[in-house]
Amino acid sequence: MIKYMAKIIIAGDFCPRERVQQLIDAKDYAKIFGDVKKYTANADYSIVNLEAPIVIGPAKPIEKCGPSLKAKPNAIDAMKYAGFNMATLANNHFRDYGDAGVAQTLTVCEEAGIDTVGGGNNIDEASRTLYKNIVGEAIAFINCCENEFSIATEANGGANPINAIKQFYAIKTAKEKAKWVIVIVHGGHEHYPLPSIRMKETYRFFIDAGADAVINHHQHCYTGYEVYKSKPIFYGIGNFCFDIKRMRNSIWNIGYMVELELNDKNISFKTIPYVQADKEAGVIIQEEPQQIEAFEKNIKELNAIIADDKTLQQKHKEFMEKTKKYFLSMVEPYSNRYLRALYIRGFLPSKMSSKRRLELLNHIECEAHLERLIYAIKNK
Repeated sequence: MIKYMAKIIIAGDFCPRERVQQLIDAKDYAKIFGDVKKYTANADYSIVNLEAPIVIGPAKPIEKCGPSLKAKPNAIDAMKYAGFNMATLANNHFRDYGDAGVAQTLTVCEEAGIDTVGGGNNIDEASRTLYKNIVGEAIAFINCCENEFSIATEANGGANPINAIKQFYAIKTAKEKAKWVIVIVHGGHEHYPLPSIRMKETYRFFIDAGADAVINHHQHCYTGYEVYKSKPIFYGIGNFCFDIKRMRNSIWNIGYMVELELNDKNISFKTIPYVQADKEAGVIIQEEPQQIEAFEKNIKELNAIIADDKTLQQKHKEFMEKTKKYFLSMVEPYSNRYLRALYIRGFLPSKMSSKRRLELLNHIECEAHLERLIYAIKNK
């Protein structure tokens, strides 16, 4: 006889902006999350990725390339209304406003009774596994992200970086202490609705290490999933609530929540598709039969690609071809060996600007960017 254990909902990136922030300021949470609340109310525990630090008062962003995101403390009020119990913090924006933003986020969440994982005031805090007793059993949550400007160190706060070796030991330890281990990752290629082979290998490795489910977000669009050794791996669940006017009516606006049901025998799941920040500012659950049919058809096609390594590799190659020249521009020398020799000997000054240095650093450190940079150089 199977014993029911727990129902857990996991959602993607929440970044309150534009119309959504206006509704939060007006405390009109129902227009944003009224549909969502119907599902979280029936779950034992619900999780969302907070894709921006909470910043109180004037603050200066860190030196980085790419946008710096921040949220007001009332973002947490909206999350609580929606029924979320935990915020995952391991993402590429958590450290956008330095140690102050990190500390303020942790404090505001703690005071509001929102659990956090994947972020901390130093690397020890950021890499901690969160253990929760849910319906009488311990469940472990591990949260990490690809290496960009958000990463914590011994000296500064930030996010827990993805490191297969460290996550291997974290999963092994968690499996000794908890009935179930859930790994939530933030990574992949933005605006590309498939994982890379690297992601597939890494996330399967997490299952081999003892994880019971792996859920990924970050790409700003959704992709498919697979069941590997009876354990689900979701390679990208899309934005959860992220309003940007120029992105409306695109893959940016469609995503799904994952509902995991854990019992003493196995793990089952279902997807909960929605449209967000499009014609309406809020998250609108797709419940009409034709909507469900269209979503499931697309998921089935994506799953078929994910299941076939050869096809997955070919799709990835086609994607990288489109941006090859941009990535080559990061390292194109426009020089010869004589000019290089003069530079090495100190006769020529460095022409690398601060902006270019940061861009190059990000393209080397971030796993997804590095994949594309290596491909561009090899296939020049």
